This record gives sequence, structure tokens and C-alpha cells, in this order.
Amino acid sequence: MPDTQDTLYTMPGTCSLAANIAIAWIDAPVAVENMAYGDHKKDAYLAINPKGKVPAIKFADGDVLTELSAILAWLGATHGGEGYARDSKLGRREAEALSFMTTEVHGAYGPHFAAQNFAKSDSAQDEVKQAAYDRLRGHYKRMNDKLSSADGDWYLGEKSFADAFLYVLVRWLDQTPLTLSDYPALAAHRDRMEADAGVKTALGRQDMQPMGAAS
Repeated sequence: MPDTQDTLYTMPGTCSLAANIAIAWIDAPVAVENMAYGDHKKDAYLAINPKGKVPAIKFADGDVLTELSAILAWLGATHGGEGYARDSKLGRREAEALSFMTTEVHGAYGPHFAAQNFAKSDSAQDEVKQAAYDRLRGHYKRMNDKLSSADGDWYLGEKSFADAFLYVLVRWLDQTPLTLSDYPALAAHRDRMEADAGVKTALGRQDMQPMGAAS
């Protein structure tokens, strides 16, 4: 029997949480299928996304969309209404912010998550990790400064999908030698996000706990 609903595939701890939050915020008619870690490398999911990564949306017609920024753009354009129009001022700024977060910040985490892909020996892997953390310090300072100068509580001065991905990146920071207390605007943003009903819904759907619950 063919699917009757669009479905987002997620996995705990991954950037797919941003798309999950976006769905909750705009009440998009998209089901969320949360997989156990490791299921993304099994045949059933590889038939959906051969890259073996999340997020992915499988549409009711069988088409599949991957890559977080593309999924967020589709969600906004299809279900977000005027507030998420890509040709609006906020839409352009959101696209810019998400591009920076996905390419520069997310990309800098490569050596942290898989140092073996960048160096062979343990000592060389330690070096590439430390270089990555140095880059990340600069990125988080930039985001902290941007948020501090925003006119309001949100990264772009208005609530946007950039806040959803920023929250994911703040969660990842906790896995590194970096300290959240060095970025007070980001810490305050995390607290605002974890008080948000949509974020609570998304965390529950993805079997994740608020960061604040462990701090």
C-alpha cells in the first residue's frame, strides 16, 4: 500500500531535530519517523536515502528530499505561509543564516564526529580535532555576537527556522571542549527554546531530553 502522508525521518542527537522543530512550529502535516541509531545504515532506510543520513522526507508520491537546508526551505515554502516566504526580507536573511550554519558550523564538526576520515594516526586525529575546535570557537562567538545584537530574543530578530538549527548547534557544543557559559546569549537562547511548546514536542518525538535537564 502506498504512503498516504509525507514523512520526516529523524534520529536522536542529529540535525534532523531542526526539521522536527520546524514541523511543530508551523503545524505541517508531516509525520515524524524516529529511527534508532544505526537504522540509518540498514537496507530499509538506504532504499529511501542511499546516503544513509538524516533528515530525509519521503513524500506520499514516493519522491524523497534530503539535506536539512533543502527540507527547511520546502517546509517554509509549502506549509509556512507568508511569514516563511523565501522572497521576503526575513526569508532571505533566514536562507543566509542557515547557509552559514550548515556549511561553516556544521561542516566544522567533521573532525569531531569522524576524525578518522581526516587523519590516520591518533596524534594526527587529535591535531585535526583541536583545529576544528579552534574554528568552532570563532563560529560560536560570531553566532553569540549576532544573537546579542538582534532586536529581540531570536537570531534574526524574529522567530525563524534559523533558531531551530541554532538550538541543535548549541546542543552539540556540549560534546566539545567548548563551554556554553562563554556564550551567554546562546545559553539564554537555549533556555528560551526549551521553554517553547514546539521544541518540547519535537524533543519528545525524537526521544531526546532538554539540555537544561542535565545542567
